[in-house]
Amino acid sequence: MKLLITHSYLYKLDAKQWRFKQPYPPLGTILAAAVLRREGHQVVFFDTNLRDSPDEIIPVLQKETPDCVIIYDDGFNYLTKMCLTNMRDAAFRMAEESKKLGCTVIVSSSDAADHYGKYFEHGVDYVVKGEGEVTLTELIGSLANKADIRLLPGLVYTRDGEPVATSQRQVLRNLDDLPLPAWDLIDIDSYRKIWQKHHGYFSLNLATTRGCPFKCNWCAKPIYGNRYTSRSPQHVASEIEMLLTTYSPDHFWMSDDIFGLKPGWVQDFAEVVQGRQLKFKYKIQSRVDLLLQEDTLDALVRSGVETVWVGAESGAQKILDSMDKGTTVGQIYEATRLMKERGIKVGFFIQFGYLGETRDDIDATLKMILDLMPDEMGISISYPLPGTKFYEKVKDQLREKQNWSDSDDLAMMFQSTYSSDYYKKLHQYIHAVYRKHKGYASLRKLFKRPLRLNHRELRSGLATFYYIPTSFAQRLRLTELEHTST
Repeated sequence: MKLLITHSYLYKLDAKQWRFKQPYPPLGTILAAAVLRREGHQVVFFDTNLRDSPDEIIPVLQKETPDCVIIYDDGFNYLTKMCLTNMRDAAFRMAEESKKLGCTVIVSSSDAADHYGKYFEHGVDYVVKGEGEVTLTELIGSLANKADIRLLPGLVYTRDGEPVATSQRQVLRNLDDLPLPAWDLIDIDSYRKIWQKHHGYFSLNLATTRGCPFKCNWCAKPIYGNRYTSRSPQHVASEIEMLLTTYSPDHFWMSDDIFGLKPGWVQDFAEVVQGRQLKFKYKIQSRVDLLLQEDTLDALVRSGVETVWVGAESGAQKILDSMDKGTTVGQIYEATRLMKERGIKVGFFIQFGYLGETRDDIDATLKMILDLMPDEMGISISYPLPGTKFYEKVKDQLREKQNWSDSDDLAMMFQSTYSSDYYKKLHQYIHAVYRKHKGYASLRKLFKRPLRLNHRELRSGLATFYYIPTSFAQRLRLTELEHTST
């Protein structure tokens, strides 16, 4: 069959992410494309990432006239888990235009798995639930042969106007059996130019694992679930070697929920990388408790790790326990100390607004941030996603708005301690105080060794004079909002 495969994330419809200028190709989408090509189908790819509008697919549809249009979101991109309505509307638009030309429309995404009824209203014929490669392959094969699809696991479709869900698809156990993603379908230079212009280097993404076995009760896992499967270190190294040889990236983003959880994997990976004499830098996501195990950090350094992001979430143990996080504030402090000792940059994910959070808990989180001063930080607001225990706790409080429009929305959708306005201002205040303290550190370096200060540190030091009054004004506004929302 002739297939057009695309996805529904557009960086330009998410102003916060587009401001960062760190676009990554849709890894899950081009992996699905590679699987379909291996089956002998003719695959046309339309990458929405850097487009201005989903309407740009229309001339491609008219030119290619595919049998099927597959909107296959990149399940390795955490932004797709958030079910942002800007991207949902983009998917609806592409589905409607595809249907006008008589195409069969298939969608695989976190949002479609959670809200398939909405997608059926916009011309979608089939929703793939869970891990999609095998389900999609079998579905396309059945459609090509006009075979019965009712017994295929992992599908939702309509019969007599009502949704019908088939049995759950079992997850893949040997990820090495999958082909490498169809990187040749990506306009790599368009990504490279953005990275080089704004950051001075070029980063590409890859994934070494699927799923996460931990039970944080606010984290949705609609695609890969709680089961954890891993590619072999040799398989990963082969992809890295191919990417380095073909596209010359300077850096990699390992987009796993948890990197290197399998015992001994990180150590084996370091040996393979060193054995093949591969030279690259990369960043990962991990957990503070895992980083304290054996020689994990040393192995990461040997293989080229540059930055480790951890879900610190809160400096209040009460909140971590309420989240079923399974980590302690003490572990956050210790893991951060050990990473900095080894020259590893540290990134913190911080979350405010969780149920029961008090002003004291917020202050404890700010104290932790200023005590540890991570190199990078991402702040979010608690966001209830279907399929989580957290969602079940607050679903009766949800109002008409149940999804953010983009990742900078930050609206509270349940009754927390403070109002949406308070948490939005808190987000700004924490960043301002953090940057003010980074500026202090840069100014101290300036006075100690003025000739060795780089441009970034100089800019950070000068910015201190902006963030001092800014953070003071924001603190006053926070106090006003605290009193009006309690």
